[in-house]
Amino acid sequence: MPLSPPREALPTHAVENQPGPLRAALWDEDPALSTGLSAMGGKMEPVQTFAGALSSEAMREAGRAANRHPPELRLFDRAGRRLDEVAFHPAYHDLMRAGLEAGYSAIAWEDGTGGHVAHAAMVYLMSQVEPGVCCPMTMTYAAVPALSVAPELEAIWAPKLASRIYDPSTRPVAEKRGATLGMAMTEKQGGSDLRSNATRAEPDGDAWRLTGHKWFCSAPMSDGFLTLAQTPAGLTCFLVPRWLPDGRNAIQIQRLKEKLGNRSNASAEIEYHGALAFRIGEEGRGVAAIIEMVHHTRLDTAMAPAGLMRAALVEARHWAANRSTFGKRLVDQPLMRTVLADLSLEWEGALALGLRVASAFDDPGLRAFARVAVALAKFLSNKRAPHVICECMEALGGMGYVDDTPMPLLYREAPLNSIWEGSGNVICLDILRTLSRDPEANEALAASLDAAKGADARYDDALEEHRSRWPGPPQEESDARHFAERTATLLAAATLIGMAPSPIAESYVAARLIRERGHIAGSVGGLDETAILDRIGPLSDCGNPAED
Repeated sequence: MPLSPPREALPTHAVENQPGPLRAALWDEDPALSTGLSAMGGKMEPVQTFAGALSSEAMREAGRAANRHPPELRLFDRAGRRLDEVAFHPAYHDLMRAGLEAGYSAIAWEDGTGGHVAHAAMVYLMSQVEPGVCCPMTMTYAAVPALSVAPELEAIWAPKLASRIYDPSTRPVAEKRGATLGMAMTEKQGGSDLRSNATRAEPDGDAWRLTGHKWFCSAPMSDGFLTLAQTPAGLTCFLVPRWLPDGRNAIQIQRLKEKLGNRSNASAEIEYHGALAFRIGEEGRGVAAIIEMVHHTRLDTAMAPAGLMRAALVEARHWAANRSTFGKRLVDQPLMRTVLADLSLEWEGALALGLRVASAFDDPGLRAFARVAVALAKFLSNKRAPHVICECMEALGGMGYVDDTPMPLLYREAPLNSIWEGSGNVICLDILRTLSRDPEANEALAASLDAAKGADARYDDALEEHRSRWPGPPQEESDARHFAERTATLLAAATLIGMAPSPIAESYVAARLIRERGHIAGSVGGLDETAILDRIGPLSDCGNPAED
C-alpha cells in the first residue's frame, strides 16, 4: 500500500517553493558516463546494471543508514574474553553485498577487455551513494595483482577476492566463498616514510610472526591484511590472515578512529602480538611488493572525486531547477547558470581523465603511462573536489549545510582521497621521480598530449607554452605542484578533445587553459551553459519545478 504524501498545508504556513524528492537515475541521466565508457572500451552492461541497482530508493536509504550508524568496536565478550571485532549496521552489509556481487573487486580480473574501466565506473557510481564502503572493496580489488609474486598464497586468496560473493563470516579463508583483503602499513613515527617502520618479523617455520603496531588499518574486519615489517634483510611485505584454522590471529584492535567523514567504514589502530604472517615477495623488498596494491588503489582515489562532484552537482542543479527567487527559477538566473556550468567542467574533466587512466590499466603496454597518469589524475581531481562540493553546498543556501541533504556527507568525504595513498606532496614528488627516471613514461605522456593537437588552437598554444616553461620535469621540488596541476589539466583537456569535439571539450579548454579568468567558480564567461547543464540531467526530470 503506497504511503500518503507528506502534508504541505501546515497550521502556520503552506510548504511552497521547495524542491520535491530527488530521484536521480545514475545511468539514464549521466550521458558523460556512458560516453566515457564507450570511448575507453569499458564493459557497458554490468556498469549499467549496477547503476540501476544503486538508483533504487532501497540502496539510497541503505547509504543514508550506513552513514548514520557508524561501526561499533567490540573488544571483549561479556566474560572479558577478547573479541577484537567490529559490528556494522545491516545497511553496510547490504551495500557491500551489492558492490561485490556486481563485480566491484572482480570485474577487472575476469576474462575480456575493459575490466578496469568498468571497475572505475563502479567506484564512481558507489561514491555517489555511500563512499565509505568503497574502501574495503577497493583494497580487495587492488590486492589481487600484489599476490602474483607469491603463487602459493595467490592460489588460495585470489579466487576468493574475485569471487563476487560477500561473506562477512569470521572463518579462515579456506572455509569462505568470498573474502576481502585490507592494508596496514603506516606507523606513528613514520607516516608516509614507510622505511622507518618498526614492526618486527621473526621466522616461524615456513611462516613468520609479527610484533608491532599499525597506526592506520582500514577495514579491520577484512579477512587479511597486506602489511610491512622489518626482517634482517630489511622492510618486507607480509599477508596477515585475520582468522586461523584454530581461531583468531594475534591481532588486537586498540581503537577505531573518529574521522571527519567516511563514517560507515571502520579505520583502526591495531597491534600485532606475534601474529602469524606469510611473506609476499623477497625479503627486504617490501615496498616494491606492496606498491602494486598501492598503484591500483590510486586508480580508485583518482576516480572517486568525480563521483562525489557528480552527486553534489545533481543536488545543486535539482535545487536550482525547482526553487524560484526574484521572479524566476534559480537555474534560469544568469549567475547561477554560470557557476553551475563552471563547476560541471571540473566533474567532466575528472570523469574523463579517470576513465582514460583506467583504460591504461587495461593495456599492459601502457603501464608506464598508467603510473604517471594515475598520479596526475589523483592530484588534480582531488584538489578540485572540495571546492566544487563547497560551491554546490552554497547553491542550496542554508539547506546545503544540513544533514537532511547529502551535501555535508559529500563535503566531509571530499579531502579523503587526496590524503589516502599519498597526499598531495607525496604524489607530486612521485610524478617528478617517475618522469625523471622512466623515459617510457615521459614518451607515453608526451604522446597522449600530442594526440589532441590540431583540434583546438587554444589547446595547442597552452601545450607549447607549458613545454617551453618545462622542457622536462622541474628540478626544484617547490615547482612540483604547479607542474603537476598544469600537466594534469592539459591531460584532462586532451582526453576530452580525444573523445569527440564537443561544447564540453571546447568549454574546458577555454575555462581551464586560458589564463584570463579568475580562480573562483563562475568567474569565466563564454561557456555553452545549456549544453553543459544538460549533461547533469534533463530539467523535465527534476521533480516539481517551481513556477516562475
